[in-house]
Amino acid sequence: MITYQPAELVDFVVIGSGAAGGVVAKELSTAGFSVVVLEQGAYVKEKDFTHDELAVNYQHTIANNSKLQPNTFRSSDSETAKVEQRYTYGRLVGGGSVHFTANYWRFHPDDFRERSVFGDVPGSSFADWPVSYDELEPYYTKAEWEIGISGLAGANPFEGPRSKPYPLPPLPVKSSGVLFERAAKKLGLHPFPAPMAVLSQPYRGRGACSHCGWCETFGCEMRAKSSTLASVIPLAEKTGRCEIRSGCYVRRIQSNDAGRVTGAIYYDAQRREVFQRARAVVLSANGVESAKLLLMSPSKRFPHGLANSSGMVGKNFMWDLGAFVSGLFEHPLNEYKSVQVSRVIHDYYAADPKRGFYGGAGIDARFNWFPISFGLDGLPPSGPQWGSEYKKMLGHYFNHTFSTLSHTTSLPVEANRVDLDPTVKDAWGLPVPRLTYQLHPDDRKNLEWARQRQVEILEAAGATQVWSYPVDDIGVSAHLMGTMRMGNDPARSVVNRFNRAHDVPNLFIVDGSSLVTSGRQQPTATIQALAYRAAEAAALAAKQGEI
Repeated sequence: MITYQPAELVDFVVIGSGAAGGVVAKELSTAGFSVVVLEQGAYVKEKDFTHDELAVNYQHTIANNSKLQPNTFRSSDSETAKVEQRYTYGRLVGGGSVHFTANYWRFHPDDFRERSVFGDVPGSSFADWPVSYDELEPYYTKAEWEIGISGLAGANPFEGPRSKPYPLPPLPVKSSGVLFERAAKKLGLHPFPAPMAVLSQPYRGRGACSHCGWCETFGCEMRAKSSTLASVIPLAEKTGRCEIRSGCYVRRIQSNDAGRVTGAIYYDAQRREVFQRARAVVLSANGVESAKLLLMSPSKRFPHGLANSSGMVGKNFMWDLGAFVSGLFEHPLNEYKSVQVSRVIHDYYAADPKRGFYGGAGIDARFNWFPISFGLDGLPPSGPQWGSEYKKMLGHYFNHTFSTLSHTTSLPVEANRVDLDPTVKDAWGLPVPRLTYQLHPDDRKNLEWARQRQVEILEAAGATQVWSYPVDDIGVSAHLMGTMRMGNDPARSVVNRFNRAHDVPNLFIVDGSSLVTSGRQQPTATIQALAYRAAEAAALAAKQGEI
């Protein structure tokens, strides 16, 4: 494996190796550029992944650990932020693409122009994107074929046009999918096989899904989940021009008096400070961490944070929203097997003014519980919480339950943001992110409306008992979007339509932070399509001597 020296001037430093960073590293290195990827987490190989629920989900062995990297949270500026873990991301090579559920929807064409289609939403910073679905479609297709996506083209009557089918057929339908599909059709809806970033068949030297069930939040030892760790990072390393450098906690992107970035300063695994020189930097750390890093990189030219002449860095933060409803069924479902999701509907996806609010939802059928989490949080809140009756209930409900999850709109609101906490520090002595977020009134109405639709579906599926969870409990966010929005106006956005910073010509910001709207969540396909497009633009700019 190639090793560049920190004093060596490489073409690109990529900060983060997840859904976007891994794609960018592969594209730039295969285009002939020298690339160093700085990943704060470990380089965990497939043989090291485990099905230990306690370690993975409660000791955070492959995700950010709040004991080392806390954040603070408040609902508004009038409150004092408290230390509360409110966001999660994969902290290892491959990032969140290693442990995500693997839903892989494209955004719909109208998602890119909803401000024009729907009109203004008071109290929000609702805006059209500077790119269209048609412009992004070739990159969606490239992502699906390079990463490896299983699905059925044409099965979703609401999706946009596509230039190629999925490279792999859908994964087998689960019991939840069968019951959900029957119920949806009974209600006049249009269920379809869930597009999943999991291989239904062997593909490009990787094995197919073994249906072990340990998928969401876990790494895949079969290499069947189409993470960047399994798909594109090996291709990047194979070029001999890409070094994946793990255990590197970046604290600052360095810039010069001319306003150009010159590299990144990070702490290595021994907490020694290192400066890696580069001709250009690609920031792909996620919607919270990327904003934090720019705010921690001020200079004389950018006193309020790198690339922040607009003051928009960190603003318009969008949350991972959705209602969760569960149902008990008469017969065993064996939902603990295979991937979490096999059927979806998009009938409620589009916004409809007749509802009296802005918003919509995609809804899937799933069982994303494991024994410990189901015992702690999966049973009806009204049931016994301890003792022999609790034990009996747990044993029965675990194999007779499935849930629906709605993936709902999170409206961009400028006051919802990420900034630096003035007092709380992480284990390295650096400021932690302070998250300020509250639901837009339309988001709250949308969540309750979606919850009611989910109850209808579960009842139509034959559930003998249905229970749900409060929709105003926003919980922990995994989809971190909108904090460095893309736009044509440098005064109201941070990056241009190719993810290039308006203020800094050799800085690209490529992750969920550039999303202008949230669609109906499930941003990974769009993030990766944007990453392929941005990498192409960065390579062209480099070849033309612009960076």
